[in-house]
Amino acid sequence: MRRARAVVAAAMGMAAFLAGWPTAQASARGRVRCGDTITTSTRLTHDLSCPGTDGPALRVVGTGVVLDLGGHTVRRSGPETPTSEGILVLADSTVRNGTIRGFRQGYVLDADGEHFPEHVRLSRLTFIDNGAAIYHRNGHATLTLTDSLLIGNDVGLGSEQDASSGTFEVRSTLFLGHRLALTANFHSVDVARSTFSLNETVVWCPYGSVTFTSSWILQNEVVGRIQMGEFGYGFCSVASFTGTVLARNGSLAPAGQPAWEPGNFVLRGSRVADNDSGLWVRAWTVDVQDNTWRDNAGGLSLADQPEYVPPPLSGTVHGNRFLSNRGDGLRVLVPSTLTVSRNVALDNTGWGLHVPGVIDGGGNVARGNGAGNCAGVVCASLPPGGLQASPVNR
Repeated sequence: MRRARAVVAAAMGMAAFLAGWPTAQASARGRVRCGDTITTSTRLTHDLSCPGTDGPALRVVGTGVVLDLGGHTVRRSGPETPTSEGILVLADSTVRNGTIRGFRQGYVLDADGEHFPEHVRLSRLTFIDNGAAIYHRNGHATLTLTDSLLIGNDVGLGSEQDASSGTFEVRSTLFLGHRLALTANFHSVDVARSTFSLNETVVWCPYGSVTFTSSWILQNEVVGRIQMGEFGYGFCSVASFTGTVLARNGSLAPAGQPAWEPGNFVLRGSRVADNDSGLWVRAWTVDVQDNTWRDNAGGLSLADQPEYVPPPLSGTVHGNRFLSNRGDGLRVLVPSTLTVSRNVALDNTGWGLHVPGVIDGGGNVARGNGAGNCAGVVCASLPPGGLQASPVNR
């Protein structure tokens, strides 16, 4: 069915590890069959192979229900169909501890005229070879995903445009080998302690916000597609990366959409290294502090939003290290009210800090940059006491 057979095979050891975690017993123990509706807490005692036609494999409608898959797999057994569903959820509930495999949509959160779920939880699940691993179809809700593994699905976490909204909370989860790992489409996506690798694109944010904290974004083709007004309206209000590693990715933005265009851009305490592109950010405000930007094919360029009369770019660029990038370390493309202070730019092939029109906050250092060290701020050649790296950015 899918493009990632080799990725699936390579990651099966991780899936086995997750499936082996201990689980609590739910209140009901019954012989669950394909097509059943779950109204009380239930624990599976066997794998389910369902044809993928005529409704979901399982439907959860009981508020407060815990559906424990018991380490078992719910899979599509018949031919691929465009409407097959694994587990359809219509109530505040928890699904945990098992594998969902081969459906057009693996886990579906929905609302109808009778059911209006507000907060659902998924934990210790493995999603393999689905069209969309997790899909929010209708309604406004918070979905919390923890300690899970998503491998070789077309889309990892997605939603129906104009029909669903809310928050996706992702914790301690691995996304491996997707065409698109995450969508922030009428949703706020909040990611912590999670890893993204071998995906074509990590995140698409046409209308929402996305925040990564203490995460790893490694060896993906593209990190983010973040474009203002992609549907003729809306934009990504926040793109934030804190304490996160972005390394060895093919590009940070798509070649055809080379700029990220969030309202507010945050990059703090992070490491950006060995990527095959630089990054151009067009925003209202930026908060870029205490990062290391090393050995990338380009540096960081900042500009204002692509509006008819954009407000001046504002914010702070402070305490960063731009080291050995192929291009400028830092370039600001428009006059702005940015304050640029205490940055270090060494051995970049272009300019170290090319930032005319900014506010010089002092303490900037540049040396050994090919095109020139500093324009727009005054730079010393070395800070007092030499270079010191913070533990985060070593």
